This record gives sequence, C-alpha cells and structure tokens, in this order.
Amino acid sequence: MKFIKMHGLGNDFVFLDHFSIAADEDYSELAKKLCHRQFGIGGDGIIVILPSQVADARMRIINSDGSEPEMCGNGIRCFARYVYDQGIVTQNPMRVETLAGVMTIQLTIKGAQVQGVRVDMGEPILRADLIPVLGQGEPVVGKTLEVLGETFQYTAVSMGNPHCIIFVKDLATLDFERLGPAIEKHSLFPRKTNVEFIEINSAQEMTMKVWERGAGPTLACGTGACASAVAAVLNEKTERTVTIHLPGGDLFIEWGLDNHVYMTGPATYVFKGEWLES
Repeated sequence: MKFIKMHGLGNDFVFLDHFSIAADEDYSELAKKLCHRQFGIGGDGIIVILPSQVADARMRIINSDGSEPEMCGNGIRCFARYVYDQGIVTQNPMRVETLAGVMTIQLTIKGAQVQGVRVDMGEPILRADLIPVLGQGEPVVGKTLEVLGETFQYTAVSMGNPHCIIFVKDLATLDFERLGPAIEKHSLFPRKTNVEFIEINSAQEMTMKVWERGAGPTLACGTGACASAVAAVLNEKTERTVTIHLPGGDLFIEWGLDNHVYMTGPATYVFKGEWLES
C-alpha cells in the first residue's frame, strides 16, 4: 500500500490515494496500525482521497484511535495541495466534500508551486443542540464547566466538529495533560469535544494549545483555531482577524462579515513510501 506523509503545522497525516482505486479497507483499524508511532508510519490520523458526486473530490479523515471526525482544517489544506499537485483536481478554487459539508479552497500558486492554502470553513455553528452540548442556553458563551474539582468558563462552537474553548491567563501553568482528556469526555458533550486552551496576547494575536478529540495533544488544529477565533470575538477579547500561534506554527484566521470563517496556512510534504503489511 503506497502512501504519502504530510503535515499542517506539525499536525501530521498518512495520505492514501484511493481516488481511482477501488479499495475495500477497514479504515478504522488501518488508521490504528498506520498511525502508531513505534509500530507504524506515525501520524495524528489517516486521510483518504476519494471521488465525489457533489464536489471535485472527497476527504475522509480517520483519527489515530480509529474514530472519524467530521472535518480537519490542517488536513484539508494538505488534501488540497496533494490533489492539485497530483493533477487529480485542476480547478482553483476547488471544492472538497467532507462530513461537515463541501468546503471551498483557494490555493496560492507561485512558479507552479503551492505556497499557501486558504480554506472557506463556512459559518460557525452556535446552536447548542447542533454543536452538540447539553443543558446550556444559546449561544454557549462564558458558561460554567466543572471538571476534576476545578471550575472553568467555556465557550462552545462547532466548525462541523465540536470545540470547547477555555481562555486562561497563563498556558505555562496549565495542567494540560490532565484537563484535556477529562474535558474531551465530559458529560456535557454527547459526541465528546475538542478542547482549546487560549491565552490572549493582543486584539490581533493569541496562543493556543489543543487536545484533539480522538488524537490527544497535537501541534495544531485548524478547526480549533477557527472556533477559537469565533469564541474570542464572542467574548470581546479580539478583533475578527487574528493570528493564532500554535506549537507547530501560525494560522491566520478571519471571521468575515459574511459570517464565514477563513483559514490560511501551510501544507507540507514529509515523505512517501510503501506500507508492507506483516
């Protein structure tokens, strides 16, 4: 099985090109094998390239634990670069089908090379039942969450997948490894949740650490950055255009006046190879 490894700000994925290959795979079990960092290739998830009836191509992402999220912002940037470079999709902008709907992606190309990827992530979802989050009013802004004996104020946003955003004064003192998984599985979130901890630097900048649903700590999360930008505006902490600093690098996020969230960032190749099943 041939593959290509890519990453978006260190959020890394094993790509399987099944656009023109009929594959009968248990992608959940395959993701657990391929993503293992000692016994496999290593990655936060696998991304499968498939044909689409409603867009230029279809993206499936499977987390390293075998679960399938609705969307992945870093993954879709890598997806768009790959299908363009391989000639699978020649349109620019292109449309990509995901479980969260069809996304429109604009590539910045210089000298036949993809220099950057801007994704129209659509409108943020603020209705509690659609995020989903239980027992809260709408929008879910500055609500109280109790976990492991501590109390936090959180904001819930969906970018096709659920996010719990918590603003903190100092990320350095945060018990991230303990709080992340506890909040991910908190009873408030019937489909679990991604968890973003945010330190505000200025009205145009913030720093983020993310605990991803189904993957744990990652170096970046595109949908999480988008959700955090929306949450920061709703809590009157930043302007509608911000640079978000993540462990793997920076993303530029705009919450436009059209209510769409736009994410701009890199997509990088790592290596290619062939998986030899034992």
